[in-house]
Amino acid sequence: MALLPQRKAEIIQRFRQHEKDTGSPEVQVALLTERIQYLTEHFKSHPKDFHSRRGLLQLVSQRRGLLDYLRRKDIERYRKLIAALGLRK
Repeated sequence: MALLPQRKAEIIQRFRQHEKDTGSPEVQVALLTERIQYLTEHFKSHPKDFHSRRGLLQLVSQRRGLLDYLRRKDIERYRKLIAALGLRK
């Protein structure tokens, strides 16, 4: 299931860098994290949904790549983002 438009707007509003920002790494990672959390809950009641599990692994990989990019470019923005999202690294 896709994110609801109002939930997506809330996430963009919270993590954007400037007024018209919708594609910064922070926004992208936050949106991916929301989708990952949704799918994680989905698998608690649908453990045999292997097609969606593949999609989840792709999302996790994409988020990891964006986080690695942000870490290389600006370590302080990276640390601020993982603290805000509650990610381990």
